[in-house]
Amino acid sequence: MTFLPTRRTALALAAGLFAAAAAPEFAAAQVKEIRIDWATYNPVSLVLRDRKLLEKEFEKDGITIRWVQSAGSNRALEFLNAGSLDFGSTAGAAALIGKINGNPIKSIYVFSRPEWTALVTKGDAIKTVADLKGKRIAVTRGTDPHIFLVRALAEAKLTEKDVRLVLLQHADGRLALERGDVEAWAGLDPMMASAEIEGGARLFHRKPEANTWGILNVREEFADKNPQIVARVLKVYEEARKLSIANPGELSKALVEATKLPENVIARQLERTDLSHGAIGAAQAETIIAAGLALQEAGVLKPETDVKATVAALIDGRHLSK
Repeated sequence: MTFLPTRRTALALAAGLFAAAAAPEFAAAQVKEIRIDWATYNPVSLVLRDRKLLEKEFEKDGITIRWVQSAGSNRALEFLNAGSLDFGSTAGAAALIGKINGNPIKSIYVFSRPEWTALVTKGDAIKTVADLKGKRIAVTRGTDPHIFLVRALAEAKLTEKDVRLVLLQHADGRLALERGDVEAWAGLDPMMASAEIEGGARLFHRKPEANTWGILNVREEFADKNPQIVARVLKVYEEARKLSIANPGELSKALVEATKLPENVIARQLERTDLSHGAIGAAQAETIIAAGLALQEAGVLKPETDVKATVAALIDGRHLSK
């Protein structure tokens, strides 16, 4: 016997099929705004913002883009934790510490492989990390420069207790060094490049491999509810990253305008910034794990912290199309 659906059944079936087909658009319609940061330590974010690439991608969905400046990884993590950002730029090791401290984030993309931090001084009194004993050091806690400082101190058989930390945001740390309020500063580009070129500062301890990657993070709740939107954001981020590489003059101009720093300072920052990576995976995990284990050995992280498991829970590379 052949089953012939009633008109009511047919209409219900058609409605169900329509709802299933429309599900992605309906999910997207629930998001009215995407909150994403820009930062001078994330050059790609400036091209993304200035070209309005995300606005063009999401205008057909009626989704607006709200840009928020992050002055450092610590600020981006605070904004993510508070729910005032959906996507935020941090160093990889900073994201790890945030995750350990209960910040519900996933690291989903690489915007740069930088040498963006070093230990900076003025004059000739400080030549090595060992010379920092008893000295005042400006630092922004919870950022890659802070983590870099902790690791450098540990290698010199020192801890934070052997020095006098002056907790300041990055730009204020640079000013404190120039005023002579501190003897050293855990620097961050482009302020570090400016201090070096314009202020006569000296990078007395450099270790590029101890700089962790520039990472884009997303709130877990946002990613779980809107995986298609996350994938679209990363697709556009990839476009901006490739445009940044192909148009170095545009990238430099964007940084000059955002920082109000001269071109030679921005050139110094960019020569220390590798933009050739996008996908996040094993290489980033290895670097972040190394930083975490070093911090654990230095007593910054608790001995019972499972660094490797936390990194595995942090990194999520599935949103970027290969």
